[in-house]
Amino acid sequence: MTSTETHLLPATPAGIADAAARLGKGQLVALPTETVYGLGADARLSEAVAAIYAAKGRPSFNPLIVHVATPDAAKRYVDWPKAAERLAAAFWPGPLTLVLPLRRGHGIASLVTAGLESLAIRCPAHPVAQALLTEFDGPVAAPSANPSGKISPTTAAHVLQGLNGKVSAVLDGGAAEIGLESTIVSLTGAPTLLRHGSITADMLAAALGAPLAEATTPAAITAPGQLASHYAPDAALRLNATATETGEALLGFGAVAGAELNLSPAGDLREAAANLFTMLRRLDETASKIAVSPVPETGVGIAINDRLKRAAAPR
Repeated sequence: MTSTETHLLPATPAGIADAAARLGKGQLVALPTETVYGLGADARLSEAVAAIYAAKGRPSFNPLIVHVATPDAAKRYVDWPKAAERLAAAFWPGPLTLVLPLRRGHGIASLVTAGLESLAIRCPAHPVAQALLTEFDGPVAAPSANPSGKISPTTAAHVLQGLNGKVSAVLDGGAAEIGLESTIVSLTGAPTLLRHGSITADMLAAALGAPLAEATTPAAITAPGQLASHYAPDAALRLNATATETGEALLGFGAVAGAELNLSPAGDLREAAANLFTMLRRLDETASKIAVSPVPETGVGIAINDRLKRAAAPR
């Protein structure tokens, strides 16, 4: 794709207005959310959405998440069952994506949905994202703002490392608070958990009054976040390591000795989630092999292990 100057915009009213104007012109703008930075474009403009796929090198069969400011804005584009109302009331704005049937006259570019009759949509909680979406007043398609399959960005600097010269601007909202992509729930049939995140299965079940089904590995991609290999460093990754092997750098968790970096010395899973992608990036700059301490398969640890398994998968 053609190289362009990438502008770093401050999270001021002027910077937010500039970012909204660029989106309105069909340009790409990276924006902060509470999960990771997203690579945004007007979801109604096919050429703008195509530019997301080109900038990321993302396969076009992999659909995108659309971001809106409010549940009422979401209802312009998707059907809204009672389950959506319950989950949005409990978790929006926040790190939850709902996959819902497209409504008639939605106006969303077919590239966003990869030709599917459903749309992944969420209402982010980050105040800068909220301000931008309110100013723009339209649907913003925004996958993670990094080359496809690589480590997700949690700062504006991370975005520039991977996409400088490929996007119009980066709106700098500081470091992402959560650091893991959103939980994804499909409501196209029985409520089904498609991707783990900081909003856990137990939290979702409590809001719905019943447990969710959990998706098995699909024969075809039906929503974002289902690729087997994703979030990958260049370094080889070995999981559940209780000791290092020759040439490995250790990414620790809890009270472990000899770790180059530790996701959470205190064993706090939310701290570990917030540090995961940043620490993987730092070790990837100096090591060709990374060993990762075991992370408990409970609460947010389920989402952390999901990302680690995809990062370690064959490429």
